[in-house]
Amino acid sequence: MSNKEQTLSIIKPDAVERNLDNEIKEMFRNKGFEIVNEKKIQIEKSEAEKFYKVHETKPFYNDLCTYLSSGPIIVMILEKEDAILANRELMGSTNPKDAKEGTIREKYGISIDKNSVHGSDSVENAKIEIDFFFKD
Repeated sequence: MSNKEQTLSIIKPDAVERNLDNEIKEMFRNKGFEIVNEKKIQIEKSEAEKFYKVHETKPFYNDLCTYLSSGPIIVMILEKEDAILANRELMGSTNPKDAKEGTIREKYGISIDKNSVHGSDSVENAKIEIDFFFKD
C-alpha cells in the first residue's frame, strides 16, 4: 500500500540570501522527493503571523515572524512516500548544533532561528500550510 504524502517546505530567508536554494532542492531530489510546485515570494509580517499562529504563545513567536518576512523565501510542495517524516529527518534538529550530520540544518543552518528550512510536522498541518501558500 502506497503512502504518498505531500508536505510543505520553505527555504528560509537566510538560505535564499546565501543562494543555497539549488543545493537544498538537490538534497530533496537525492532523497527521492518530487518538487510538485514551488515559488519564490516575500511575505508580510502579518502573513507570517498567520502562518505561525500555532506558535503565538511561545516566546520566539515575534522574532520568528519578523525573520520569515525579512526577505524572499521559496515555498515548495514536496511529495514522496511518508514525505512528512522523511522531510523532518532530512531537515535535522531545529538547532543546527544538534542536527545530525548530512542534514540540511547541520550543513546550512546558522542558528535556531536561522535554520534555513521549515517543514510541516503532521499530515494535518501539511494540508493547512500547503493551502496557505498554494490555494488559488
